[in-house]
Amino acid sequence: MTGHTDDESRFSPSRFFPMMAEKLDTDPLAAQSEPQGDHVLNPDLADVPFSYRDAAVLIPVIAREPDVTVLLTVRTAHLSAHAGQIAFPGGKIDPSDGSPTAAAVRETEEEVGLDRAAIHPIGGLVPYLSRTGYRIFPIVARVDPDFALTLNPNEVEEAFEVPLAFLMSPKNHRRGSRMFGGRSRAFYEIPFERHYIWGVTAGIIRGLYEQVCD
Repeated sequence: MTGHTDDESRFSPSRFFPMMAEKLDTDPLAAQSEPQGDHVLNPDLADVPFSYRDAAVLIPVIAREPDVTVLLTVRTAHLSAHAGQIAFPGGKIDPSDGSPTAAAVRETEEEVGLDRAAIHPIGGLVPYLSRTGYRIFPIVARVDPDFALTLNPNEVEEAFEVPLAFLMSPKNHRRGSRMFGGRSRAFYEIPFERHYIWGVTAGIIRGLYEQVCD
Protein backbone atom coordinates (compact mmCIF):
# COMPACT_ATOMS: atom_id res chain seq x y z
CA MET A 1 0.00 0.00 0.00
CA THR A 2 1.16 3.49 -0.72
CA GLY A 3 0.24 7.01 0.26
CA HIS A 4 0.44 6.63 4.04
CA THR A 5 2.88 8.06 6.54
CA ASP A 6 5.09 5.97 8.78
CA ASP A 7 3.25 7.08 11.93
CA GLU A 8 -0.11 5.76 10.71
CA SER A 9 -1.19 2.52 12.34
CA ARG A 10 -2.42 -0.47 10.37
CA PHE A 11 -5.92 0.39 11.61
CA SER A 12 -6.01 3.92 10.23
CA PRO A 13 -8.67 4.29 7.52
CA SER A 14 -6.09 5.01 4.82
CA ARG A 15 -4.27 1.75 5.52
CA PHE A 16 -6.94 -0.63 6.74
CA PHE A 17 -9.56 -0.33 4.01
CA PRO A 18 -7.16 -0.95 1.10
CA MET A 19 -5.84 -4.00 2.96
CA MET A 20 -9.39 -5.28 3.36
CA ALA A 21 -10.10 -4.81 -0.32
CA GLU A 22 -7.08 -6.96 -1.18
CA LYS A 23 -7.97 -9.83 1.15
CA LEU A 24 -11.76 -10.18 1.06
CA ASP A 25 -13.93 -11.98 -1.48
CA THR A 26 -15.99 -9.51 -3.46
CA ASP A 27 -18.51 -12.30 -4.08
CA PRO A 28 -19.24 -13.95 -0.69
CA LEU A 29 -20.96 -16.90 -2.38
CA ALA A 30 -17.77 -17.72 -4.29
CA ALA A 31 -15.52 -18.16 -1.24
CA GLN A 32 -13.42 -21.30 -1.61
CA SER A 33 -11.97 -21.52 1.90
CA GLU A 34 -13.31 -23.94 4.51
CA PRO A 35 -16.15 -22.42 6.54
CA GLN A 36 -15.51 -21.14 10.02
CA GLY A 37 -17.93 -22.11 12.75
CA ASP A 38 -18.70 -23.73 16.05
CA HIS A 39 -17.00 -26.91 14.84
CA VAL A 40 -13.58 -25.24 14.82
CA LEU A 41 -13.34 -25.32 18.63
CA ASN A 42 -15.59 -28.37 18.87
CA PRO A 43 -14.26 -30.95 16.37
CA ASP A 44 -16.87 -33.49 17.42
CA LEU A 45 -19.45 -31.34 15.63
CA ALA A 46 -17.65 -31.37 12.28
CA ASP A 47 -19.15 -34.61 10.98
CA VAL A 48 -22.62 -34.22 12.48
CA PRO A 49 -25.24 -33.91 9.67
CA PHE A 50 -26.90 -30.54 9.90
CA SER A 51 -29.18 -28.45 7.69
CA TYR A 52 -28.33 -24.76 7.48
CA ARG A 53 -30.38 -21.72 6.54
CA ASP A 54 -28.58 -18.76 4.99
CA ALA A 55 -28.15 -15.51 6.90
CA ALA A 56 -25.91 -12.48 6.63
CA VAL A 57 -24.43 -9.99 9.08
CA LEU A 58 -22.72 -6.69 8.48
CA ILE A 59 -19.38 -5.91 10.09
CA PRO A 60 -19.68 -2.11 10.02
CA VAL A 61 -16.15 -0.68 10.17
CA ILE A 62 -16.43 3.03 10.86
CA ALA A 63 -13.81 5.26 9.26
CA ARG A 64 -12.87 7.02 12.49
CA GLU A 65 -9.58 8.88 12.80
CA PRO A 66 -6.97 8.01 13.81
CA ASP A 67 -8.13 4.37 13.91
CA VAL A 68 -11.29 2.63 12.74
CA THR A 69 -13.96 1.22 15.05
CA VAL A 70 -16.62 -1.49 14.71
CA LEU A 71 -20.31 -1.02 15.42
CA LEU A 72 -21.98 -3.73 17.52
CA THR A 73 -25.47 -4.07 18.94
CA VAL A 74 -27.08 -5.41 22.10
CA ARG A 75 -30.18 -7.45 21.30
CA THR A 76 -33.31 -6.62 23.26
CA ALA A 77 -34.11 -8.70 26.32
CA HIS A 78 -37.53 -9.88 25.13
CA LEU A 79 -36.34 -11.67 21.97
CA SER A 80 -36.97 -15.42 21.81
CA ALA A 81 -33.40 -16.16 20.67
CA HIS A 82 -30.09 -14.71 21.87
CA ALA A 83 -31.80 -12.06 24.00
CA GLY A 84 -29.39 -9.51 25.46
CA GLN A 85 -26.41 -10.82 23.53
CA ILE A 86 -23.89 -8.78 21.57
CA ALA A 87 -24.37 -9.11 17.82
CA PHE A 88 -23.59 -7.66 14.44
CA PRO A 89 -26.65 -6.29 12.66
CA GLY A 90 -28.05 -8.93 10.33
CA GLY A 91 -30.54 -11.72 9.81
CA LYS A 92 -31.97 -14.24 7.40
CA ILE A 93 -31.43 -13.76 3.67
CA ASP A 94 -34.79 -13.18 2.00
CA PRO A 95 -35.41 -14.33 -1.60
CA SER A 96 -35.93 -10.69 -2.55
CA ASP A 97 -32.45 -9.70 -1.29
CA GLY A 98 -30.56 -11.25 -4.17
CA SER A 99 -27.26 -11.54 -2.28
CA PRO A 100 -25.79 -11.79 1.22
CA THR A 101 -24.48 -8.23 0.88
CA ALA A 102 -27.94 -6.86 0.08
CA ALA A 103 -29.42 -8.75 3.03
CA ALA A 104 -26.76 -7.47 5.44
CA VAL A 105 -27.29 -3.86 4.35
CA ARG A 106 -31.09 -4.17 4.54
CA GLU A 107 -31.00 -5.73 8.00
CA THR A 108 -28.61 -3.05 9.25
CA GLU A 109 -30.90 -0.31 8.02
CA GLU A 110 -33.91 -2.01 9.65
CA GLU A 111 -32.23 -2.74 12.99
CA VAL A 112 -30.24 0.42 13.71
CA GLY A 113 -31.45 2.92 11.12
CA LEU A 114 -28.04 3.34 9.52
CA ASP A 115 -28.60 4.98 6.14
CA ARG A 116 -27.44 2.64 3.38
CA ALA A 117 -25.85 5.62 1.65
CA ALA A 118 -23.24 5.61 4.45
CA ILE A 119 -22.50 1.88 3.98
CA HIS A 120 -19.86 0.88 1.44
CA PRO A 121 -19.50 -2.93 1.25
CA ILE A 122 -15.96 -4.18 0.68
CA GLY A 123 -16.28 -7.97 0.65
CA GLY A 124 -17.08 -11.05 2.65
CA LEU A 125 -15.35 -13.42 5.03
CA VAL A 126 -15.75 -17.16 4.66
CA PRO A 127 -19.16 -18.29 5.94
CA TYR A 128 -19.65 -19.13 9.61
CA LEU A 129 -21.61 -22.30 10.46
CA SER A 130 -23.65 -21.96 13.63
CA ARG A 131 -25.17 -24.85 15.54
CA THR A 132 -28.29 -22.74 15.86
CA GLY A 133 -28.82 -23.70 12.22
CA TYR A 134 -27.43 -20.87 10.11
CA ARG A 135 -24.76 -20.47 7.48
CA ILE A 136 -23.81 -16.87 8.19
CA PHE A 137 -22.14 -14.66 5.58
CA PRO A 138 -20.15 -11.88 7.35
CA ILE A 139 -19.98 -8.81 5.07
CA VAL A 140 -17.36 -6.17 5.86
CA ALA A 141 -18.27 -2.59 4.99
CA ARG A 142 -16.73 0.84 5.34
CA VAL A 143 -19.10 3.21 7.14
CA ASP A 144 -18.83 6.97 6.85
CA PRO A 145 -18.14 8.39 10.33
CA ASP A 146 -20.84 11.09 10.26
CA PHE A 147 -24.05 9.13 10.76
CA ALA A 148 -27.10 8.97 12.99
CA LEU A 149 -28.75 5.82 14.29
CA THR A 150 -32.42 5.11 14.98
CA LEU A 151 -32.56 1.84 16.89
CA ASN A 152 -35.47 -0.52 16.33
CA PRO A 153 -36.62 -1.14 19.93
CA ASN A 154 -38.13 -4.49 18.94
CA GLU A 155 -34.68 -5.83 18.07
CA VAL A 156 -31.91 -3.62 19.44
CA GLU A 157 -31.48 -2.23 22.93
CA GLU A 158 -28.15 -0.48 22.41
CA ALA A 159 -25.43 0.14 19.83
CA PHE A 160 -21.81 0.82 20.68
CA GLU A 161 -18.40 1.04 19.05
CA VAL A 162 -15.24 -0.95 19.77
CA PRO A 163 -11.78 -0.03 18.43
CA LEU A 164 -10.92 -2.58 15.76
CA ALA A 165 -7.36 -2.71 17.10
CA PHE A 166 -8.79 -4.13 20.34
CA LEU A 167 -10.85 -6.76 18.52
CA MET A 168 -7.91 -7.75 16.30
CA SER A 169 -5.55 -8.33 19.22
CA PRO A 170 -5.35 -12.10 19.85
CA LYS A 171 -4.56 -11.51 23.52
CA ASN A 172 -8.17 -10.37 23.88
CA HIS A 173 -9.54 -13.61 22.39
CA ARG A 174 -10.23 -15.90 25.32
CA ARG A 175 -11.71 -19.38 25.21
CA GLY A 176 -14.71 -20.15 27.36
CA SER A 177 -16.99 -23.16 27.71
CA ARG A 178 -20.54 -23.93 28.79
CA MET A 179 -22.83 -26.92 28.90
CA PHE A 180 -25.25 -27.09 25.98
CA GLY A 181 -27.56 -30.07 25.60
CA GLY A 182 -25.65 -31.95 28.26
CA ARG A 183 -22.29 -31.51 26.50
CA SER A 184 -19.47 -29.06 27.06
CA ARG A 185 -19.04 -26.62 24.18
CA ALA A 186 -16.08 -24.28 23.69
CA PHE A 187 -16.35 -20.78 22.21
CA TYR A 188 -14.45 -17.52 21.93
CA GLU A 189 -15.19 -14.67 24.31
CA ILE A 190 -13.98 -11.06 24.09
CA PRO A 191 -14.86 -8.93 27.13
CA PHE A 192 -14.83 -5.20 26.36
CA GLU A 193 -15.52 -2.69 29.12
CA ARG A 194 -19.02 -3.56 30.45
CA HIS A 195 -19.85 -5.71 27.43
CA TYR A 196 -19.31 -9.45 27.03
CA ILE A 197 -18.88 -10.51 23.40
CA TRP A 198 -19.03 -14.27 22.94
CA GLY A 199 -20.34 -17.13 20.83
CA VAL A 200 -21.00 -16.56 17.13
CA THR A 201 -20.14 -12.85 17.25
CA ALA A 202 -16.78 -13.51 18.89
CA GLY A 203 -16.22 -16.41 16.48
CA ILE A 204 -16.78 -14.13 13.49
CA ILE A 205 -14.41 -11.56 14.98
CA ARG A 206 -11.81 -14.31 15.38
CA GLY A 207 -12.41 -15.28 11.75
CA LEU A 208 -11.82 -11.68 10.66
CA TYR A 209 -8.54 -11.69 12.57
CA GLU A 210 -7.40 -14.96 10.99
CA GLN A 211 -8.39 -13.99 7.46
CA VAL A 212 -7.15 -10.40 7.48
CA CYS A 213 -4.67 -9.72 10.28
CA ASP A 214 -3.00 -13.00 11.28
